[in-house]
Amino acid sequence: MPTSPGLQLRPFRGLRYAPSRVRSLAAVTSPPYDVVVRPEGQHYLETADPHNIVRLILPPSPAAAAELLDRWLREGVLVPDERPAIYVYEQHKDDTFQRGLIGALKLSEPAEGIVLPHEGVMEHIVLERAALMRATAANPEPLLLSYAGDGNSTGATAVIERAAEQTPLLATTTEDGVEHRLWAVTDPAELAAIDADLSTRQALIADGHHRWATYLRLRDELPDPGPWNYGLVLLVDTARYPLQVKGIHRVLNQLPPATALTALDGLLRVREINGPVEHALDALSAAPADVPAFVLTDGATYHLIDRPDPALLSRTIPADRPAAWRGLDATVLHSTLLDHVWKVPDEPAHVGYLHDAEAAVAQVQRHGGTAILMRPVPEEVVRDLARAGVTMPRKSTSFGPKPATGLVLRSLPLG
Repeated sequence: MPTSPGLQLRPFRGLRYAPSRVRSLAAVTSPPYDVVVRPEGQHYLETADPHNIVRLILPPSPAAAAELLDRWLREGVLVPDERPAIYVYEQHKDDTFQRGLIGALKLSEPAEGIVLPHEGVMEHIVLERAALMRATAANPEPLLLSYAGDGNSTGATAVIERAAEQTPLLATTTEDGVEHRLWAVTDPAELAAIDADLSTRQALIADGHHRWATYLRLRDELPDPGPWNYGLVLLVDTARYPLQVKGIHRVLNQLPPATALTALDGLLRVREINGPVEHALDALSAAPADVPAFVLTDGATYHLIDRPDPALLSRTIPADRPAAWRGLDATVLHSTLLDHVWKVPDEPAHVGYLHDAEAAVAQVQRHGGTAILMRPVPEEVVRDLARAGVTMPRKSTSFGPKPATGLVLRSLPLG
C-alpha cells in the first residue's frame, strides 16, 4: 500500500483535433511512439493524413515538433477544451472492452509506493522523450497505469459508467477495428468522487516506463511546483477491466541464426518446430511455464529453445534476486544468452524491441539477423516483483490494450 496519500488524478484542458480540419479522427491517430514499427509504419501513418499525430511523437527533431504543434494550434487543427476535465476513455473490439480515466497524475517516487515501476529504462530514450516534451511543453500521449479497485460500481467506476451513458465527445474506429470513445467529466461532485476513490490506491506502470522516467526528469529540472509535477496517464481498474498481457520480442540485428544456434549447443535444448509464426507461438505457449523458453527464427525456420543447463544459469544470473526474477524468460535471455553466450550488447544497433511477432519476423526476413519471440509474464508476477522493489529486465512484457495516441493531448501551459 502507499506510504503516503495515494493516486492524485487532476483534470486538465485537453487538446483535441478539430474534426472539421482532418480527414477523420481515425486517420490522425497512431499507436504509442514505441509501438510504431519504423520506418515502414511511421511512413504509412505520415501519409495517412498530413496531420497524423505520428509527426508530433516521432519528429525529425524536437524543434520541428515544437514548430509543428505551434502551427497546428494557430491553424485550429488542435483546439483546447474550454473546461478542465478528467476524461473517460473506452476501447472496444470483439471480446475486448476497456474503460479508464485519462488525467494529469501527480508524480511520485517508487519509494512512496504510489506508482510502481517494474522495468528498467534506457537512458537514450528518456533523453529523446525529454527533449521532445521540453520543446513542445506538452505530454503528447498518456502512459498506461493499472490499479486494483473494488470491482464494484462505486467510486470512480460509478463515475465512469454514468459518463458512458452520455453522448461522447468523440467516437472513432481505427484501422485495426478498435472502437474508441471519449467523454469529459467536469462536474465538481463527480471529480470529488474520483479523487476520494483513487486517494487510497496504488498503480502499476503497465506501459510507458520511459515516459514516466521522462516526467520525473522534467519535474526535477523545475524545483517549484507547477504543471511539470503532473503527467498524462490512463488509469484502468484491472479488477473490472483486466489487461491483456503479451510478450515483447527481440531482433538481434547483427547475429546470424546459424551462429546463434551453434553457440547454444550443449547449453540449452534446441528443437526445430513448425512455422509459420502463429504455430511457433502456439508451441512456445505450450512450453512449461516454470522453464525459460523462447523461439529463435530467421523467418524461414523456427527453433524452440528451453531447458537451460542449471550450471549455466548459476554462473550467469545474479543470485541476490528473488527466484521469480531469476526464472524470468527475459532474465535468462539477457543475463545468460545475450551477455554470456552470444555476447550481444543491449544497444539499439544490436537489439531491437518489437511488440508484434509478425513484424519481428518480417524484419529479419528483409534485413537479416535473428528474431527471438517471447512469452508474456503474468500480471500477478509483475505486480509482486514491483511491490518488492525488484526491477524486471526492460521490455519484459507488454500490457494492453494501449491507448490510441492523438485522441487527447496535454499542453502544460494549459495545466
